[in-house]
Amino acid sequence: MSLISNNDVIAAIATPFGVGAISVIRVSGENSIELTDKIFKGKNKLSDFASHTIHYGNILDSKNEIIDDVLVSVFKAPNSYTGENSVEVSSHGSQLICNKILERLVEVGVRLAEPGEFTKRAFLNGRIDLSQAEAVIDIINSRTNASLKGARNQLDGVLSNKVDELRNSLLNSSSLIELELDFAEEDLEFVSYQKVREEIHEIISVLAELIESYKYGKIIREGLNVVLVGKPNVGKSSLLNYLVKEARAIVSHIPGTTRDVLREELSVDGILIKLYDTAGIRFTEDEIEKEGVLRSRKAVKDADLVVLISEALEEFPKGLYEELLTLTEEKNIIHVENKCDLKTDKSNFTGIPISAKPERE
Repeated sequence: MSLISNNDVIAAIATPFGVGAISVIRVSGENSIELTDKIFKGKNKLSDFASHTIHYGNILDSKNEIIDDVLVSVFKAPNSYTGENSVEVSSHGSQLICNKILERLVEVGVRLAEPGEFTKRAFLNGRIDLSQAEAVIDIINSRTNASLKGARNQLDGVLSNKVDELRNSLLNSSSLIELELDFAEEDLEFVSYQKVREEIHEIISVLAELIESYKYGKIIREGLNVVLVGKPNVGKSSLLNYLVKEARAIVSHIPGTTRDVLREELSVDGILIKLYDTAGIRFTEDEIEKEGVLRSRKAVKDADLVVLISEALEEFPKGLYEELLTLTEEKNIIHVENKCDLKTDKSNFTGIPISAKPERE
C-alpha cells in the first residue's frame, strides 16, 4: 500500500539542474500558500493576494536570515496547473539556494514531490486527461518544430476531442440498437438498419485512420531512424559526412573501415532524422568486422527507412537486397547509386544518382 498521500503539500525544482539566472520551485497542495507564507517575508501575506499575481520578498531561514530575494507567483484552486492552490518561487539560479529553499519548505511541513506528481495531480483533479498528461513530457522533450506542434496539439485536446466524438457516436449507435431490441415485438422501426451500419462503418474508418497515424505520430515525436547500408566502400560514410556537414565518419579507400554503427542527428523540414552509418555487409573472417556486420543487420531491423547504397559502375547488389527483405519491408528501402559522376551513360540508373564527396577536416 502506497504511503504517498494526494492531500500532502508537495514541492520540487521545476527548472533544469545546473546554474542559471533564475530557478523556479513549484509548491502545490491545499495549504501550499499558507506554508510558503511561513518562510516568505513581503509587504503582505501571500494568502491575502488574489490568484495569478506575483509578489516580491525574501525567503528566510530558521534564524530569520535572508536566503534569497525572490518573486512568488500565487495560483488559487481550481485555476492552477494541478487544480490545487499552488505557489511558484523564482529565485536566483544557484543550486545551493534552491536546496536551502526546499529544506525550509520541508521544515514547515511540505513533502518533496515524486517524479511526475504535479502532472498526476492535474489528471486526478480533472485538469487534463491521460492523453494530455502524456503530451506534457512530449512537449518537454520536443527537439523539432514538428514534434513540438504534435505534442502541442495533443495537449490542447485534439486527440481527446476526436476520441470523445467517437465515444458519443458509439453510444448513440448502441442506444439505437438497444431500442430496436427492446421494441422488436412491437414492429416499430426507430432508425433504419442501413443508417446504423453506415454510422458504425464510419466509426471503424475513423479508428483505422487513427491507428494508421500512430507510426507517423511516433516519427514526429521520436524522429525517423534512417540506416545507410551497402557493401564495403560504396560511400556510406561519405554520404553521412556530407549530410551532417562534418567529418564524423572515417573515410578510406580500404574496405571495412567502418566497424561499428555510427549515429548522427539532423533536422529536415522540422523532422528529427536519426542517421545511422553501418559497417559494410559482407562475409568476413575478421571478428571485429563480423560484429559490426551483425550490428548493421540489427540496425536495419529497427529502421524506419533503409537507404541501400551501391556504386553506379557496378551491378545492382541483388543478394544484399534480398537479405534486406528478410529484415525489413520492401516499401522501407530506397536505392541510391553513388559515384554517378564516374558513369558515362547518365541515362541508365536503377536508383537515385548521387556523388557523395568525402568531407575533410
